[in-house]
Amino acid sequence: MRVPHQMLTPGALRAVVEEFVTRDGTDHSAVEQRIEKVLLQLEVGSAELHFEQETANCNILPTEDGQ
Repeated sequence: MRVPHQMLTPGALRAVVEEFVTRDGTDHSAVEQRIEKVLLQLEVGSAELHFEQETANCNILPTEDGQ
């Protein structure tokens, strides 16, 4: 299910993005830069937030048109 990122508080959105960018590995270099990049992608519409009820996970996916 797509969730408009604007519905989350800034703190909750940041926590979701931080968890997403650090999910698959232990490379924590430049985490802040990756967080800012994903937040920008959400803001300009080239990525969107999705919640999967079955797994209770949030994912950030590119939009189909990639705006």
